[in-house]
Amino acid sequence: MKQDFYATLGVPRDADESDIKKAYRKLAMECHPDRNNGDKAAEERFKIVSEAYEVLRDPDKRAAYDRYGHAGARGAGPGFGGIHFDLSEALMVFMRDFGMGGGGGGGGAFESLFGVGGGGGGGGRTQRDRRRGHDLKVGLKLTLADVATGATKTVRIKSLDACTECTGTGAKPGTSPVACGTCGGSGEVRRQAQSLFGQFLTVSPCPTCGGDGKIIASPCQRCGGDGRVRTEKTVQIDVPAGVADHHYLTLRGQGVPGPRNGPPGDLIAVLDIKEDPRFERHGDDLVYDLQVTYTQAALGAEVQVPTPYGQSALRIDAGTQTGTLYRIRAKGLPRLGEGGHGDLHVRVHVWTPSKLSAEQRRLLEQLAAVEHAPPQEEGGGRRFWDGVRRALGLEAEEERPRRRERRGE
Repeated sequence: MKQDFYATLGVPRDADESDIKKAYRKLAMECHPDRNNGDKAAEERFKIVSEAYEVLRDPDKRAAYDRYGHAGARGAGPGFGGIHFDLSEALMVFMRDFGMGGGGGGGGAFESLFGVGGGGGGGGRTQRDRRRGHDLKVGLKLTLADVATGATKTVRIKSLDACTECTGTGAKPGTSPVACGTCGGSGEVRRQAQSLFGQFLTVSPCPTCGGDGKIIASPCQRCGGDGRVRTEKTVQIDVPAGVADHHYLTLRGQGVPGPRNGPPGDLIAVLDIKEDPRFERHGDDLVYDLQVTYTQAALGAEVQVPTPYGQSALRIDAGTQTGTLYRIRAKGLPRLGEGGHGDLHVRVHVWTPSKLSAEQRRLLEQLAAVEHAPPQEEGGGRRFWDGVRRALGLEAEEERPRRRERRGE
């Protein structure tokens, strides 16, 4: 179970934005990968505090989290209750708000901040990040049948693609970009200053080349030196079985290509699952309301009930009452990433006809003359709500009565 985001950052629930940012900066500096030599525990901690900060710093995301908990954070963006929040996304959060490079191997954020290390070890990574293309977000409509079996969907998106005229370099055919004279091709300029704590080194993008490290003297006429042109493309998205509404699927490298052959962004598919009017969904379990006649309930009957995988036979016992729950095992939805399926819970309702034929009325009147009055038991109202809670799976495990179970055929 995920830890509370406020507890993760060590701030009270009424903390203001500056307190949240201060707490995150302190924790992120302690467990940043550049300062911990690739320690996996520190890296995991860095991702956790970055996820907490990314939700609490935004008023809308924070309000959803305060109201619905981690389920409310699922719509916040990639990583929040969706597929994952990985190290690159955590580093981007840190760099965005504190203007530092980062990410394992040869300098980066702490070389810039503390003046340690030498050469341009961190420059290559930050230069690459600076040229990374934008992420694309698309909505993907699914049905419950898609969730039950998994699906392959195709979406048509408007994006950019590498210019074929200059092969993405941005330079006019026959020419090549040249190294920037200001930064020598590193994309960064470094400045040293003296402070009370000693020498302080700052690193910033080169103002001449914008951090690219190269200058295009003769731009390509087709793309104007950007290296990209507008296009439309079809992307195939494989949806795993068992996903939930507003989950995110992240397709790495399927977003917009970066300028001048920069790395592409990601394609983020937001899932929009259409409700199936036949079922209520509770996680991996489904609930189906079955209408039966009085005679079926009194005498028992063999009935067919729908499932996401087709019809399934169910035996109704004689004397079944309204509100009785039958469980058909493994006819619910797949458990995402775990294997196995949830169950289908069939909730019985005895149907009373609103109009009777003369023959039906005559027979019912004969039955009325010989039938017994129903038992008037105490606690009927409480038992009704207990049944509702059981249907929703809210009762405590030790309080659950033994349910009638039927295996689907």
